[in-house]
Amino acid sequence: MKAYMTNGSFDFLSKLQEKYPEIHFYFMAGGGSALAYYEDYKKNVFAAGREYHVLQDSGSIVKKGYVVMNNITVTEDGTAAFEDRFKQRAGEIDKMPGFQAFRLLKPKKGNTYVVFTQWASETDFENWKNSDTFKKQHQHGPTKPPAFFADKPFVTTYTMIDQD
Repeated sequence: MKAYMTNGSFDFLSKLQEKYPEIHFYFMAGGGSALAYYEDYKKNVFAAGREYHVLQDSGSIVKKGYVVMNNITVTEDGTAAFEDRFKQRAGEIDKMPGFQAFRLLKPKKGNTYVVFTQWASETDFENWKNSDTFKKQHQHGPTKPPAFFADKPFVTTYTMIDQD
């Protein structure tokens, strides 16, 4: 499966739904701009969008919720170790209250992966971050990043825009 996303103003992005009615877009806002996201369509319809391979997925993305995207730049020779790390901990996040969706996105171009999670609320995400399961999975934490990180990861957060 593939995933596609692009940033822009909501006014501009919302017109995409009219232009491509066969695509199920998800729109979200955060950080002063909007983001359009869709999955499992034949091609990238964005002029300046990003394309990803969905390596792992669980849950279903819904039109209401809080989205956290952890952007992690991985060295070329570290991709196998990085991907394996996620395979080892698959399924734990799904058990958390408020969890809606998870996607591990590998970029078609470049080396910045996106760990996409969607929660019913920001509070549910914060509860996950403060859980024992999270601490166990992130025990190496930000003080000593794994050797396969090429740069310091950064997080972007969004609130879903329900157009219904």
